[in-house]
Amino acid sequence: MDLQTALSNLESMGTEQNRKTFTRHGAGKNLYGVSFANLNKLKKSIKVNQPLAEELWATGNVDACILAAMIADPKLITSEQLDHWIRDTQYYCLIDEFAKHVVSRTLFAMSKVEKWTTSEDEWIGRAGWQTLACLALSKQQIEDEVFEKFLMIIRDSIHQRKNRTREAMNTALIAIGVRNEHLETVAKEAARTIGQVHIDHGDTSCKTPDAIAYIDKTNARKKK
Repeated sequence: MDLQTALSNLESMGTEQNRKTFTRHGAGKNLYGVSFANLNKLKKSIKVNQPLAEELWATGNVDACILAAMIADPKLITSEQLDHWIRDTQYYCLIDEFAKHVVSRTLFAMSKVEKWTTSEDEWIGRAGWQTLACLALSKQQIEDEVFEKFLMIIRDSIHQRKNRTREAMNTALIAIGVRNEHLETVAKEAARTIGQVHIDHGDTSCKTPDAIAYIDKTNARKKK
């Protein structure tokens, strides 16, 4: 599939209702309003295609950029490209897809976590913590001590970080807490020290999950 065909498909799948919804969530105006269900259909049709991913990302269209993240090849994308792509991004849903499908699957994942989680930029910081959350859920070879270090950073600094960075830190706290029994204990201790995490979700119905309750619910579901 070439760029124009991909964009035509995206445009045909967009809806006015989705555009209104995504705009409320901070997507901006350059979008078609394509549902994630349809984006996933396109992803399955295209499969992995790094050249097309780069062309889609360069358009700046939100739907095209999310599709780019879905079809990018983590084996081919460079460390420099990761830094370039994240600098282009100020929409939390796109950042989360970028962290999930691309950054966490590269050889540079942990180095980006180390770098980006220290950033004072709200969106780069979010990308770092979202990538850490993805690694906590998928990379069993990483030692517990690595995650314990980040739990202490979350415990000590979450309330001082910017809004969408703070939200991702809470997500990472939960992800680490469902990794294993030891980290569950450490994560809950950190969550008790942190207390309630306040996130401004804007003009949406989104709620901030309570870390301990969410960890308990997820782990109880895993045991069934």
